[in-house]
Amino acid sequence: MQSDIDPRSLIGRRAIDRNGRKIGTVHEVYLDDATGEPEWAAIRTGLFSRDAFAPLEPSELVDGVLRIPFERAVIRQAPDLGVGRHLSPEQELRLYRHYGLDVSAPEPLPDRDFGKLAGSGSEET
Repeated sequence: MQSDIDPRSLIGRRAIDRNGRKIGTVHEVYLDDATGEPEWAAIRTGLFSRDAFAPLEPSELVDGVLRIPFERAVIRQAPDLGVGRHLSPEQELRLYRHYGLDVSAPEPLPDRDFGKLAGSGSEET
């Protein structure tokens, strides 16, 4: 999603699926803890006022409408995590898995101390 969009401007926008079918209205936006970037939108589906979480990263804002590149049924079947609270890492993982998005761990940092003895500063021979 465009990172220059104010997440507050998404609230109240209409959300549609990949086929242009209405899903509902953006009720809340959740930011990534590490980056502060918008990560998830809670979409009020209208079915018993349930909010369904949808990822913002592959989504785009087109002509004032949030287009989410998944089928409406997939979005409506997203795990019901409640809204108004912080999403835990475990809840986010459930959402990523539901949408089939990459949740691989980041590459480990290079081991710069390989071959050195702890505390000696010299290389092992």
